[in-house]
Amino acid sequence: MISKALEEYLKTMYILQIKNKEIRVTDIANSMNCSKPSANKAINNLKENGLVNYETYGKIELTEKGIDLAKKILEAYDIVYVFLKEVLGLTEEDAKTEAEKIKLNMRDNTINQLAKYVHKVLNLTNLDCDYDIAKERCRACKRRKIKQGVEKNG
Repeated sequence: MISKALEEYLKTMYILQIKNKEIRVTDIANSMNCSKPSANKAINNLKENGLVNYETYGKIELTEKGIDLAKKILEAYDIVYVFLKEVLGLTEEDAKTEAEKIKLNMRDNTINQLAKYVHKVLNLTNLDCDYDIAKERCRACKRRKIKQGVEKNG
């Protein structure tokens, strides 16, 4: 289990990898608004946990384990964001800012319950899969629902 601060680094690295196809220490430091030594320390901690591959001054790559965890972190953020924006009606900017703060202090069980509530209120899915943030089951339900809709319409 990694700290909430390291989760934020991992999430940032995953987003950078998607956007830029490569991750550089400078980009991480700029995105996280921190120093390069702080980013390097976080990278090395993530490496020790088997979440990234990195050699000093070399390429930074997320491992499969790192990618899986980053996706779960992003999904948890998305759940909080959707709740704040769609259910409570916050502006997009406020919802983004608050979701980052709130997500850092929530346990997985709380996020699981929030996800069930959000999905029920927004009628996204019935969550027959027993939603669990650790298993990304709601994404599967959502894909299944979309696929069923395509099959019915197509």
